[in-house]
Amino acid sequence: MCGRYTLRHQPKEIAERFDADSSDELDEVAEARYNIAPTQLVPIIRQLERRELVNCKWGLIPFWAKDPAIGNKLINAKSETLAEKPSFKHALAKRRCLIPADGFYEWQKKGKAPSQPLYIRRQDGGLFAFAGLWEEWKAPDGKRIQSFTIITTEPNELIAQFHHRMAVILKPEEEAFWLEMKNKPADVLPLLRPYDGNDLEAFPVSRAVNSPSVNNPSLIEPLSESALFPDKEETA
Repeated sequence: MCGRYTLRHQPKEIAERFDADSSDELDEVAEARYNIAPTQLVPIIRQLERRELVNCKWGLIPFWAKDPAIGNKLINAKSETLAEKPSFKHALAKRRCLIPADGFYEWQKKGKAPSQPLYIRRQDGGLFAFAGLWEEWKAPDGKRIQSFTIITTEPNELIAQFHHRMAVILKPEEEAFWLEMKNKPADVLPLLRPYDGNDLEAFPVSRAVNSPSVNNPSLIEPLSESALFPDKEETA
């Protein structure tokens, strides 16, 4: 699954990378995000008349939902069942999106020790896109909430070392095809596979990332061996 990620790049950089329009309002509230968590507002890219960068709430609320709290359970969507699940099949056909990111976290469990968070990114630190779906939900009082989910698939060789799922990372040349709504679900589903690029790296980071309230650059700094094994005796 994908439950935390980062987006340190500014809206103008993101818009340029993905050839999308960005609003001045989005630029004004922009900040580097080192610990994006579910339920937060996050920039996504969707394509209506043109590609646009907009803020959406993480946790998909289907248009037919009676209670928006369902979104708390729909932060991820399994690629294998998208076309059948009522929560996702309509969005798969009509409301696909890209979720810009420059890194994400996974947790590795070893024995009885607390799970160790790891940070995964491109080796050049650059932007990439998760495959996602978005929806607009209308409350009885007329309030509208736009939300999204990140699609997951089986892990690649790197991620399989510490988790059984991974978010779908699209290659740049696949992004336009994913966003084009003229392409039917059967046409785009083959894109939802483990990322086969060899440009990712993973390293352990501070457990401070466990708290969604913490947001600073130290979260993505690699831990030293002494920090990982504080009780280990130093050798000459």
